Amino acid sequence: MAEPLLQIREISKSFGSVAANVDISFDVTEGEILGLIGPNGAGKSSLFNIIAGEIAPDRGEILFAGQRISGIGAVACARLGIGRTFQVVRSFDSMTVLENVMVGAFLRARRTRAALRRAEEVIAVCGLAGRSDTVAHRLSPPEKRRLEIARALATDPRLLLLDEVLTGLTPTEAREGMQLVRDLRAQGITIIMVEHVMEVLLPLIDRAVVLNLGRKLVEGVPAEIVRHPEVIRAYLGDRYSG
Repeated sequence: MAEPLLQIREISKSFGSVAANVDISFDVTEGEILGLIGPNGAGKSSLFNIIAGEIAPDRGEILFAGQRISGIGAVACARLGIGRTFQVVRSFDSMTVLENVMVGAFLRARRTRAALRRAEEVIAVCGLAGRSDTVAHRLSPPEKRRLEIARALATDPRLLLLDEVLTGLTPTEAREGMQLVRDLRAQGITIIMVEHVMEVLLPLIDRAVVLNLGRKLVEGVPAEIVRHPEVIRAYLGDRYSG
């Protein structure tokens, strides 16, 4: 059996007296879409930040493509092939869509022409081709989320961390966003998603890891997750039982 692309081993992280993550372990197989779910304060954001290299864990280790990455920093993780979006959009508001995405492309590209070509390709994939010359602050909220994805995608990631990119969308926008996620997986990109809207997340993912109060509650395929008594109590609610 092939080695998992991402291996998380007993990761723990505390901020003062608050334990954000406690002994969390799971694997992510190359090519799958994994959902990371749980109520507010469950530890999802801190775990995302640890995987992306934004913060270092207190204990445990993370292996990416067989290489230990825990604590190496965000830039090193990005160079190895881990891209991410942010829950609070972090666009360069005074720059155009094209310029924003070129920032991501320059992680790999050594020449402006190569970065421009890569940015144009990614913008088209993300449905923003008609907005290339638009200044970022003029984009609608759904477009800004697509810009986040485009900039991360421009770094050529093997693993893409999507942090609530489908939150706050209309049903039509959500369907378009779901199709974009499927298209990215079809390109061979492995994806970990954090989402609060289960109706959007569950049809997309292959497996879910559920966190609660900083600990891994359960993991499994969506059909198992939605019927798990502890998951229902902790997060999903009675409408998912039965």
